[in-house]
Amino acid sequence: MYFLVDCDNFFVSCERNFQPNLRGVPIIVLSNNDKCVVARSNEAKALGIPMGEAVFKLTGLIEKFGIEVFSSNYSLYGDMSARVMSILSTFVQDMIPYSIDEAFLSLEGYERYDLAKYGREIARTVTKGTGIPVSIGGAPTKTLAKVASKYAKKYKGYQGVCLIDTEEKRLKALKEFPVGDVWGIGSRYQKKLEYYGVKTAYDFTLKSESWVRKMMTVVGVRTWKELKGISVIDLAKDDPDKKTICTSRSFGEMVGEFEMLMEAVANFVASCARKLRKQSSCAGVIQVFITTNRYRSDLPQYFQSKLIELPTASNDVTELIHYARLALQAIYREGYLYYKAGVIVADLVPASQVQQNLFDECDRGKHERVLEALDSVHRKYGTRVLKVAAQGNSKKWTLKSEYISKQYTTNPDDFIEIH
Repeated sequence: MYFLVDCDNFFVSCERNFQPNLRGVPIIVLSNNDKCVVARSNEAKALGIPMGEAVFKLTGLIEKFGIEVFSSNYSLYGDMSARVMSILSTFVQDMIPYSIDEAFLSLEGYERYDLAKYGREIARTVTKGTGIPVSIGGAPTKTLAKVASKYAKKYKGYQGVCLIDTEEKRLKALKEFPVGDVWGIGSRYQKKLEYYGVKTAYDFTLKSESWVRKMMTVVGVRTWKELKGISVIDLAKDDPDKKTICTSRSFGEMVGEFEMLMEAVANFVASCARKLRKQSSCAGVIQVFITTNRYRSDLPQYFQSKLIELPTASNDVTELIHYARLALQAIYREGYLYYKAGVIVADLVPASQVQQNLFDECDRGKHERVLEALDSVHRKYGTRVLKVAAQGNSKKWTLKSEYISKQYTTNPDDFIEIH
């Protein structure tokens, strides 16, 4: 058995946690650069606001119904997510975060527990410790647990915990569950399946394995088996290390000056370097790309990228920024307004297996100690407290976030004072 723990309206719940006066008020949270809706409160859903809707189309509704609008505050959401995951990890031996607001819990060894009661205890503890309400689905497979969590969220009668623990419950749940909402199917295959009369998850399970394989390859077969109660998706405790790492962003304002562009690139490099060190890897190649806004036909268009092979694989942010600057110098052209830039690091190798260069003049032992100190500061105080000078302090290229809330849990200046 598995539990799938899903935080209810997570981004909205985080915002309400520190502004309780917003309970009952319709709320939407916007994507990067404040472009479209990525989270909605139940009140906003009731007004018919769809996910992904462009915010400029909602101006009338926002004014008419007093909808509160927030920019995505990932510092807050990330910290609250870590707190939720920390609490969940105390209830089971095997727990893996699936996304920022979801986690799978393995219930192996808990067969004698009253799982409904245990699930409600987990939900109460998470909400009491973080203020975040959660819904829990329990089932023999992870895909069925996702189905159960949807029912737990939708119907109050489950008191936040829905179990699919019998064949009768499995069949009943699947007969009422739209095939497009099944984890692993989604809109990609929904129209194709509906064309063949597959409207529900139950209809999908009635198809033969060979038919599913032909329509959806081996990935579809895994979903088909999971819906039939056969567990085939491993609950790995650790994700495999990434083979490439990319950080890219659209700018809040278009950028024309080289140094401003380099500042953005340096910050992207710093993000890649942190990820490299987190998985104890080094990159042998770094690539930088820049592009104008292809939707602005009134402006000259340009896209270019440059790849540089490092003499020695590295995860040193200062060294990677040096090569990123060389790459950007090679592709930068004056007279263009750049809309987006990105950095890709590849040819990754374990840090313990880096092939040393006989002519390497870098004191890597000294640099490693500096990096360890930098990482320690970042873990304790966040990544904005201490950074490389090349990352600068400009706000022009950063994402637009006109409606962002305070960093209540990570920035001492934003901590709530109790008098």
